[in-house]
Amino acid sequence: MSLLDEPGRPQATILEPFDEVLARHGLKLVRSKTRTLQVNVGYLCDLVCRHCHLKAGPHRTEVMTKATMDDVINAASRIKFATIDVTGGAPELNPNIRYLVRHLSQHTQKLIVRTNLVALDNNKVSDLMEFYIENRVTLVASLPSTNASQADSQRGKGVWDKSMEVLKRLNQLGYGVENSSLELDLVVNPAGAFLPGDQCSLEKKFKRDLQRRGISFSHLFSFANVPLGRFREWLESSGNLEKYSQNLAQRFNPAPVERLMCRSLISVSWDGYLYDCDFNLALGLHHSNRKIHISELKDLPEEGMSIPTGEHCYCCTAGSGFT
Repeated sequence: MSLLDEPGRPQATILEPFDEVLARHGLKLVRSKTRTLQVNVGYLCDLVCRHCHLKAGPHRTEVMTKATMDDVINAASRIKFATIDVTGGAPELNPNIRYLVRHLSQHTQKLIVRTNLVALDNNKVSDLMEFYIENRVTLVASLPSTNASQADSQRGKGVWDKSMEVLKRLNQLGYGVENSSLELDLVVNPAGAFLPGDQCSLEKKFKRDLQRRGISFSHLFSFANVPLGRFREWLESSGNLEKYSQNLAQRFNPAPVERLMCRSLISVSWDGYLYDCDFNLALGLHHSNRKIHISELKDLPEEGMSIPTGEHCYCCTAGSGFT
């Protein structure tokens, strides 16, 4: 059975094992030097996005505790990571997010927090934007489209308008504006069962469309949706799973393999266990194929270590890849 298939669900056409495809191209997926620590603070989210590979939402109870945060902070203090990347769910909904950010900012050159934007439109976190500025946080915001109806169809009714208001407030504070050190990047995922367009062209379009609304940002990154979690369920219910999976496999490109983020990133789940990426986390594919807690990590993972793979890896190597 495929790693992507679950009992009782219709299976997609069986794809060639990803490791065998790599071998045919004389490649292996192994670790290079680890530079990034990614921290998933939980699956609690105020949105129920159709493309979410973790099935995050308002009713998820998996939330990183302060004790696990201490383990993460201690690891960051003894092992120097060039970048620390905080994600979720919606990180803003973790009650101890300020505690984590404040301490992690002391142990890295670049601290990223990923946001769905609307989570910042909440009275309970009304001062969080200013707090991010104080702690030199780079914001990476999800925005699937510059079209309101497309964005709302993927993320929920009214999300587009709230996102625009939050982006304007971030710009007013200096995020994403010219000659500012406050970086605001956007991440785009397609709204349907297709791959994203050219990243450079999309960035130009987003800058042009948002500028008409008086909004600016630093950079844009476009990524294909991974057929996991809620997106996989939507692909199945819409009859698109087989076609989408085959499209990913047929567009395999060996060039991005050497630059895949899993080669230089180690991911920590909400309960403190290690994975090679957020997608392997979603599937329970542990780092080095064994359950290791962040408190056990004494040094950077050894270069040359094999990375567990599955059919989902086709998504990261389709076209220009997920690097």
